[in-house]
Amino acid sequence: MSAELRDLTDTVVVVTGAGSGIGAETVGQLLEAGARVVSGDISAAGLDSLRAKHGDECLRTVVADVADSDACEKLLHTGVAAWGRVDSVISNAGIGFFGGVLDAEETQVRAMAQVNFLGTVWLSRAALRHFRERSGGGDVIVLGSVAGLGSGGGGEAIYAATKAAQMQFATSLDREVRHEGIRVSVVAPAGVNTSFAAATGRFGDLNPADADFLHTADVAHALVSTLRQPRRIRTALWSLWSVSEPNG
Repeated sequence: MSAELRDLTDTVVVVTGAGSGIGAETVGQLLEAGARVVSGDISAAGLDSLRAKHGDECLRTVVADVADSDACEKLLHTGVAAWGRVDSVISNAGIGFFGGVLDAEETQVRAMAQVNFLGTVWLSRAALRHFRERSGGGDVIVLGSVAGLGSGGGGEAIYAATKAAQMQFATSLDREVRHEGIRVSVVAPAGVNTSFAAATGRFGDLNPADADFLHTADVAHALVSTLRQPRRIRTALWSLWSVSEPNG
């Protein structure tokens, strides 16, 4: 007997970092599955593109910086105001500056910690408050990185540390709240063909668009598939690699 996947029709999902890349693809796949989505991003232009593509019947957009805890609360409040509740949140927003430890500006180090780690903490806290108020359980899904699992390369020390902290937070939080019907899951991809990867210079002269990396649709599919798992199944960590990329 095969497990019956959950129907996402009319479920309400908050997605951060939704204006481009993996986030935008995830929003599209959720809407295709019948979900209602609150999309947050620091880029108003990216959110405008989402609305132009998908309309606003099942989509709300909020300019939000996840480093601000109040902005994360606003994302949840937007879902409640529009549809009466939020069922799940996907912590996708992230930034990276790559190079030697001494090459990074202090502002860059702080920004990575505030967005990658604290942004996940603030969004999770906002979600937990809401889930507990309505006593209905829920899902928190964190987009991590294999860099945080010890697979980070040279020039990734600070970025990898922020992703490791983010994922350790998620793992511990899952143990804390699972008895309440709240699942906390991590999806950790390796290299992904995105403008984020291309812009950071993380891969040197290699253009991610020309490399056989994971596609944004691959990672978005993993995020949405995690949401669709039956409630009795927990996806603590799902790491994704391209078949051509060395594992570790």
